[in-house]
Amino acid sequence: MSKDVLKSEKKETNISSKVALKLFEEMLNIRRFEEKAGQLYGQGMIGGFCHLYIGQEAVAVGMQHVMKEGDSVITTYRDHGLMLSCGSDPKIVLAELMGRIDGCSKGKGGSMHMFDLKNHFYGGHGIVGAPVPLGTGIAFANKYRGNNNVCLTYFGDGAANQGQVYESFNMAALWRLPVVYIIENNEYAMGTSVKRSSYATDLYHRGESMGIPGMQVNGMDVQEVITGGREALDYVRSGKGPIIVEMKTYRYRGHSMSDPAKYRSKEEVEKFKENKDPIETLRKFILDNNFADKDKLKEMDKDIRAKLNEVVEFCKNSPEPDYDELWTDVYQ
Repeated sequence: MSKDVLKSEKKETNISSKVALKLFEEMLNIRRFEEKAGQLYGQGMIGGFCHLYIGQEAVAVGMQHVMKEGDSVITTYRDHGLMLSCGSDPKIVLAELMGRIDGCSKGKGGSMHMFDLKNHFYGGHGIVGAPVPLGTGIAFANKYRGNNNVCLTYFGDGAANQGQVYESFNMAALWRLPVVYIIENNEYAMGTSVKRSSYATDLYHRGESMGIPGMQVNGMDVQEVITGGREALDYVRSGKGPIIVEMKTYRYRGHSMSDPAKYRSKEEVEKFKENKDPIETLRKFILDNNFADKDKLKEMDKDIRAKLNEVVEFCKNSPEPDYDELWTDVYQ
């Protein structure tokens, strides 16, 4: 791969039936988890902010598939799906959303403050763009230690216009840091179309002035995510420095649960659901290749729903933190 800007092309991944079914299960697990989180929010059992990942599952699952042990992930507040893809226990994710003591932040952080050091998930940050300098710092640590690990640093199309992002790009390019900058371009940032907020809308070009190559990937197809992700990680792990991967994706829900998403039409959303849904695309691939029949896929969905109901019951029975807990883990 040269240092020129690249654009990924659709390639066959030749995934096996075992891998295809695993990817399907992982994406469906995120989808059902997020749907349940939305229901619980509507019932008043989740407070504060809640940013759902529905529609973007292929990005998290596909990139996790090509990572190796020790690689890390950092992102912004649309973080539940990415944390689950890292292998975190759904109980600690949902308990955190519900403000319970068994949550990863003991119920004090909620949706925007997820963290799981054991699984190399460094958050979950509530400030737009904040993961970019932090992820660059993790990459610096990896290079200093010489462990050949890469930090996957996620941020959205809105954050791509922030100044701290380009300061980080400059340092990462200068020191050839092992970082993959992943822009999850879901088209609308907090509610403003990329076309209305950005002069240059092909976001994978953003590192050109610093010699950082970029690629644009169809983030609605997990197989294309795997192909592009593997290429990006190989490039970075070879010691050539950072790369930018723009994942063209689409979120079905509003920016957060309080956003009615009136800036786009229902017809547009339905068009994506009907023609580009990542789970339905993989389901069709599985059926067309006779990897499984419809009954088996329905049984997988049924099992996922049953396990999720157990998670919900666990979290409902988890106590809320004591008042004194407010004063722990706080900078003084």
